[in-house]
Amino acid sequence: MKEEEKEKKHYLRIIIISIILLITLTILYARFVGTTGLVVKEYPIKTDELAPEYDGLKIIHFTDLHYKSTVDINYVKKLVKKINDLKPDIVVFTGDLVEDNVTLDENEVKELTKELDKINPTIETLAVIGNHDYDHDYWNQIVPNLSWRVLDNTYEYVYSNSTTPILFVGFDDLREGTPDYANAFSYLNTDSNDRYTIVLAHEPDQIDEIKGYNYDLYLAGHSHLGQVRVPLIGAIFTPTGSKKYYDEHYKINDTDMYISGGLGTSLLRLRLFNRPSINLYRFYTK
Repeated sequence: MKEEEKEKKHYLRIIIISIILLITLTILYARFVGTTGLVVKEYPIKTDELAPEYDGLKIIHFTDLHYKSTVDINYVKKLVKKINDLKPDIVVFTGDLVEDNVTLDENEVKELTKELDKINPTIETLAVIGNHDYDHDYWNQIVPNLSWRVLDNTYEYVYSNSTTPILFVGFDDLREGTPDYANAFSYLNTDSNDRYTIVLAHEPDQIDEIKGYNYDLYLAGHSHLGQVRVPLIGAIFTPTGSKKYYDEHYKINDTDMYISGGLGTSLLRLRLFNRPSINLYRFYTK
């Protein structure tokens, strides 16, 4: 009987040690492997709402850089090169440029600004602010020195070899800012709502705040797609602002919502089954 008890205890110790080892290896993988690399996720956007000249249009969507989390300047250089190699027509950024609780010196700010300004779409780069961009002043030190057009409760007509534009609408951050939807959609006061319209927002759940407006595509970040994901279960945790919508794609009435998983990390410097990524939307109009 004593031998059996000893054997049981032996197997129990092996099981406990194995579990601890598995957890440790998983954490190490999530910290040092899962946070590296860059995945390009391509999504076809088929629409007859755009002029034929827009067939083949490419929009790159990147978000949640969280610079100085698991992202350093060398990663940014590789990111910018990858974006430019994809030859996008339009680039959009949906917030959280620098991680909170980090300090950048003057040279680091200049270096990050210099690299981001090398993003070179054929038409334009558009951006909206994120909640962590309110945690410090780096957004205001960097973004005004870029050739980016910030949509702060405003809209922008973007043309590409056509007399008919794409309409971009962007909002202030839902959690930390002051969204003004009436102003963002104020073009409706003078323009009919028959343009192909793309909404840029940081938080996915902000889509529920604009149910009374018509638009075709909603692009967001913030959720990191959960950052840590488990097979068959999905996201383990998502922050406020992405509690309802946090996965890659949703169809809400006639609107497609795409959420990018982002590049850096927040809270925990871990990524599991969710490598850093950018989205490429390729438009088909024929």
